[in-house]
Amino acid sequence: MYAQLKCYWHLLSHYLRPHWLQMGLLATILCSTICVQVVTPLVASNFVDRTTSGGSLHDLTVLALLIMGLALVRQGLAVTETYVAENVSWTATNALRTDLIAHLLRLDATFHTAHMPGELIERVDGDVATLARFFSRFVVYILGNVFLLVGVIGLLYHVDWRIGLAMSAFVILALTAMLRIRTVATPAWDADRQANADFYGFLGEYLAGLEDIRSSGAGAFVLRRCAEVMQAWLVVTRKAQMWGYSLSATSLGMFALGTVVAFALSATLFKAGTLTIGTIYLIFQCTEMLSQPTEQIRNEVQDLQQADASIARVQALLNTLPRVVNGPGVVLPPGPLAVELDNVCFSYAQGAPVLRNVSFSLTPGRVLGVVGRTGSGKTTVTRLLLRFYDPLAGVVRLGGVDLRQMHVAAIRARIGLVTQEVHLFHASVRDNLTLFDEQVPDERIITVLDTLGLTGWLQVLPQGLDTPLGSDGAGLSAGQAQVLACARVLLRDPDLVILDEPSSRLDPATDRLMQTALAQLFKGRTAIIVAHRLTTLAYADDILILENGQVCEYGSRLTMVADPTSRFAELLQLEMSEDAL
Repeated sequence: MYAQLKCYWHLLSHYLRPHWLQMGLLATILCSTICVQVVTPLVASNFVDRTTSGGSLHDLTVLALLIMGLALVRQGLAVTETYVAENVSWTATNALRTDLIAHLLRLDATFHTAHMPGELIERVDGDVATLARFFSRFVVYILGNVFLLVGVIGLLYHVDWRIGLAMSAFVILALTAMLRIRTVATPAWDADRQANADFYGFLGEYLAGLEDIRSSGAGAFVLRRCAEVMQAWLVVTRKAQMWGYSLSATSLGMFALGTVVAFALSATLFKAGTLTIGTIYLIFQCTEMLSQPTEQIRNEVQDLQQADASIARVQALLNTLPRVVNGPGVVLPPGPLAVELDNVCFSYAQGAPVLRNVSFSLTPGRVLGVVGRTGSGKTTVTRLLLRFYDPLAGVVRLGGVDLRQMHVAAIRARIGLVTQEVHLFHASVRDNLTLFDEQVPDERIITVLDTLGLTGWLQVLPQGLDTPLGSDGAGLSAGQAQVLACARVLLRDPDLVILDEPSSRLDPATDRLMQTALAQLFKGRTAIIVAHRLTTLAYADDILILENGQVCEYGSRLTMVADPTSRFAELLQLEMSEDAL
């Protein structure tokens, strides 16, 4: 319990500290509302007593107008409270979402491989949305309603100690029962949130593979799997909801019984001449007022059941430490970067090595072609250079510096990457090229597009650089999307360029554009080209052949081509024979 309270306090203090003025205003509004709630039945009781005793019309009119005024003030306070609370809620939860997204961006590729995108979306949005009320109203409502309970019970004790004692007992029993149910119900809500995340993870995974599912006729399997996921979700949700209903039923049942007892005592005391009709009305109103703050506390406790699970999941995500961490911050030398792998070993899963004692050295300004069968470790080499992963053994160096001695952002700022799958954002052509960097002038963008032979394509766009593009690459062929990815690299002007199968999705015409642009892309830079087709390596100075995660051959391309006994010459001859067929 202490650890939970500490966790709650940490979240509240961190995200509500910037909004202390608004929280103070919220507390002031709540205190004012409590005062209005307590004063209103007192005035109404006085009105009833004066009415039954023949009070003057002037006094009754004043009391009636006062009651109406108090009602209007209460409604105004309620509207203001809602506005302030919602503003605090959205601001605090958006700040938490921002922190979660930033944390996810810092986590290494191993984490993202192990978690589906849909699950992470649910963590960032669904769990945080559950905490909205926790941030805006939880503390103020709990404290405020506790004060209201104390005030109303004190008023009842002032009216008659027996009624005060009876209602105190029912309030204590109701709160004890609610806290007990909350403790038992929290695991059920935790399971519900996890089932929710599993469903969105499933949904995101299968929507991403929609074309493969349709083409292979696997729709029935997906529907069956969807039914299984939703059935599992239904079971845990039903259990969590039943605990919520039991909480509500306990509260309502307790206060229904308490109201009966209060009326019975009031009737007895009225017959004995101890109470007036106005006082009985006051007792009735106080009984209703006791149920309202208890109901509010019950709602907060019920929300806290869900918040418990969400807080635990959010904290677990924030406490997940990236395996790739910043080094002391050694600075890379300027200009083209040397690349060196020294006895590097790596595996994604234990017992399944992908790279085994890989060593090679690429001097600055040269272009390296990496060749090998699927699964030989070609792409893994590039991911190690970008420090998406760290090697299990050995050292990866850029510019003679161990990557683990540098800041991750500093490494990636010096490297440009073009992959087979190019992601385009729902944004303008300009933002897709600059990746939302407003400092890049349009003149530079146009110059780069002209270098890549895309000036004609740009001129036919209806809004030029402001033309929106979709994530599906609407209006672009697969080849053009990959050429645009090269334009992104040219705009960044990195010192090391990595192209992973740069011609794998290009038609012949677009491939000619790419080949023309490569000369400009490689000028004054170190470059690595990962290729299946050897004809794409015309610009390579050196060749690295990987087989089964080991270096099979490494050296100058021209030397290998001239040596008929080399592995590269053998592969080149084999490819030419296959093309001839």
